[in-house]
Amino acid sequence: MATFPRNDIASLTAEHPRHDLGESYGPDLRLADLLTPELADLELGYGTAPGDPRLRSAIADRHGVRPEQVVVTVGGMHAIFLLAYLLVDRGGQVVTTQPLFPSTGNAYASIGADVRAVPLTFDGGYRLSADAVRAQLTPDTKLVSLTTPQNPSGVAVPHQTLEEIVAAMAEICPDAYLMVDETYRTAAYGDDPVAATAVDLGPKVVTVASLSKCHGAAALRIGWIVSTDADLVDRVVTAKFNTVVSASPVTEALAVRVLEREDEILAVRRASLAEGLAITEGWVRDNSDVIEWVRPDAGALCAVRLKPQVDLGRFRRAAADFDVRLADGDWFGDEPGVFRLGFGFPPPVELKAALDALRQAVDAAH
Repeated sequence: MATFPRNDIASLTAEHPRHDLGESYGPDLRLADLLTPELADLELGYGTAPGDPRLRSAIADRHGVRPEQVVVTVGGMHAIFLLAYLLVDRGGQVVTTQPLFPSTGNAYASIGADVRAVPLTFDGGYRLSADAVRAQLTPDTKLVSLTTPQNPSGVAVPHQTLEEIVAAMAEICPDAYLMVDETYRTAAYGDDPVAATAVDLGPKVVTVASLSKCHGAAALRIGWIVSTDADLVDRVVTAKFNTVVSASPVTEALAVRVLEREDEILAVRRASLAEGLAITEGWVRDNSDVIEWVRPDAGALCAVRLKPQVDLGRFRRAAADFDVRLADGDWFGDEPGVFRLGFGFPPPVELKAALDALRQAVDAAH
């Protein structure tokens, strides 16, 4: 019987602790930020299976594709699950990375996929090489699943590396698709350039993303799939209709408003992320006797590792006592002592207080 493995990352949906460093996104938008008078006239009927035409057009403009090459989904994980279901038969081979966002891995586990993982390590800076992916490819590979920037590290996969992976797939498994999760792509720091989308790498490359992380609109549950493969798009639309019929027209209309204000929203958030990154970088430097990190390329998160003298069991108990939460690396399949630290969610003053509480918890554990 198909089932989804349990993972303690579900605890992030519980009540927030006083010092929450476990989240992976920035501050939430508020409904008042998006409401306009015309929304009051919105009819509460079904939407379309592909998605609101205005929303598809807005997403397409940001990817340099046509609106008919976009399918709106109910959040990013819905997009990933639909692609897994459509592209990977039971026992089909998926090549991905470890650590990995657990819900993505669970989607492949739930359909009985044969998962081949490319290990990414803290000591290696979570850098992915095309050669490491090539080594896992076989003629039976159906899907290569990558995330850039990665969750939990925030480390990006360079566009050239993706090009080399596409070339290797064309040689070894030409019928396979490369799915690139670009959820954090636009969460650049300050004036840093935004990485190019991978969808331009060919018809066997499909990208997914959502409004949950970069835009602070997780409550809308709006994601999308972008593909230049017309047959795949048609299959995705059919699969979406047969799972959820459509996304909510209410949240699609609000999503249009988010994208209409995207430049303004992201400018504020990129400045905030840059400040949070600087605070975290300074804190890691000042506390290098007990902790180290891998500096992220984008996003609201990073990977930190406690030094060996810190007892992990005592640290976890002390963190609970000081009401501070990190995301445990075990959730993502990372090594013991590694945690995901989210610096984008708390405002600067609260981030500094949370990091101070984190240091107290570390001190109590060694």
